[in-house]
Amino acid sequence: MLQRLTISHYALIEQLDINWMPGFSVITGETGAGKSIMLGALELLLGGRADAKAIQNGQKKCMVEASFSLEGRDLQAFFNENDIDYDPAECIVRREVLHTGKSRAFINDTPVPAARLREIGAQLIDIHSQHKNLLIRNERFILDTLDTMAAQPELIENYLAIHTQCKQAAEELRALQQAAEKGQADLEYMQFQLNQIEEAALTDGEQEELEQEQAVLSHAEDIRQAFALALSITRPDGQSMAGQLRMAAEGLQQAARNYPQAAPLAERLHSLRIELDDIDDELERNAENIDFDPNRLTFVEERLSTIYSLEQKHHAESVRDLLDLAEQLRRDIDTALNADEALNRLQQKVTQLRSQRDTAARHLTASREKAARMMEDELVQALQNLGMSHVQIAIKLTPRPEPDTSGADHVTFLFSANRNVPPQDVSEIASGGEIARLMLSIKALISRRTHLPSIIFDEIDTGVSGHVAERMAQMMRRIAESCQVICITHLPQIAASGEHHFKVYKADDADGMTRSHIIPLTEEERIHEIAHMLSGSQLTEAAIENARMLCNSVRHA
Repeated sequence: MLQRLTISHYALIEQLDINWMPGFSVITGETGAGKSIMLGALELLLGGRADAKAIQNGQKKCMVEASFSLEGRDLQAFFNENDIDYDPAECIVRREVLHTGKSRAFINDTPVPAARLREIGAQLIDIHSQHKNLLIRNERFILDTLDTMAAQPELIENYLAIHTQCKQAAEELRALQQAAEKGQADLEYMQFQLNQIEEAALTDGEQEELEQEQAVLSHAEDIRQAFALALSITRPDGQSMAGQLRMAAEGLQQAARNYPQAAPLAERLHSLRIELDDIDDELERNAENIDFDPNRLTFVEERLSTIYSLEQKHHAESVRDLLDLAEQLRRDIDTALNADEALNRLQQKVTQLRSQRDTAARHLTASREKAARMMEDELVQALQNLGMSHVQIAIKLTPRPEPDTSGADHVTFLFSANRNVPPQDVSEIASGGEIARLMLSIKALISRRTHLPSIIFDEIDTGVSGHVAERMAQMMRRIAESCQVICITHLPQIAASGEHHFKVYKADDADGMTRSHIIPLTEEERIHEIAHMLSGSQLTEAAIENARMLCNSVRHA
């Protein structure tokens, strides 16, 4: 239930802070006084589009905040999922629009995207403005209403789950069919590519080894000469320099007996001799291994040429890439060769899911057929109470060419307000006043079954007057027995029926700016407001007395 609404610097509203009560509240005021502005602010709060133009001139931002009671609503899961503090006694929702056009949204001071406001707003309040009367022409709205009347959400959940699985399987089947067609067309070429790679008999790391071997074979003479030069230095005149170092080390060891400082030098020469011996041996081994083999060089270069050619042809950077490509080609060829089997399996799955979907759709249709008869009877009774004594309603369900997320039903709402006129499509025959009464009656049906905390009616009484207006007021009072109802109205009969009365008016403030205000009315102020609605700007004693009688008649109704 809406408990409090605060608005600042929004359009013509400088500052508004008003408490709302349970039951039936009415809002009145002259055309252009700002009733629609307040409603626009509330829609902004519930996730509507943010527009910097709504900010008052000279202000950096506007703000709308509301406090709701969540008692009786099972919403804790929403708060847990979004990591928001939960208090069923009070939920504070706030929306700010900055002069840059950006907006910020909060639930219990936790920043949230605007989508979260829309999500929770749908659970808290239903704003029914004049343009929503057109919903009666919306097929999805009628189907949703039938599902609400049927009160079997498990049928909808089951159908949607199977429909989603069916759609996904059908998309997989189409993708596999396209892949199979392409695979069959490319099969010969893929086999040719695979044969090329397999005939090369590649091994991982082969390219790097061959490139290293090619470098050695191509420069064998230069490498051999480098080793020969090194050996000529480490073995001058064919004698190993290591032997001379050994003699020098032994001499210093002898001297160390009498001159200790010679010992470290002897050790260093000994280590140098060992290292030089090792180097000398390696130089000799490598010199012996370096041999120019023109036949081997030719083989290596031809092998590398084969690898480079395959890499260029297949846009690969290494032998590893070519081996991975070969594995992928094997899989693609296998898929193409076995596509019929896979297609048959998936086709069977799609057929089975479609059968399950159609069965679920039939159960949903049966539920809607039953709900349609119930909705027809209840709407006829409600509309007769609203002065349409000869009303006829027929809700027709026919199969869709192809089931969608709403089911397999196409629905037509047929309506006639006259005895001798057969029901026709409501969008082609109903007047504005008839649609207003029809939508109010539908809202009454929905409210009894959904237990929505709050409903706001914005001039739903357009096109009606007199006795019909009184009946509409009575219906709204009945709705208000189970939920909070706020009605913006121009009709005195509805205004007199409210338990609480608020007036919206426009005035020039001290700074010369025109601003909208809303105030709760006392009983006497209410009498005068309704009297103005009855007589216009010229307030007469007769109008005041009529207003008083109208309010008294509502109390004793």
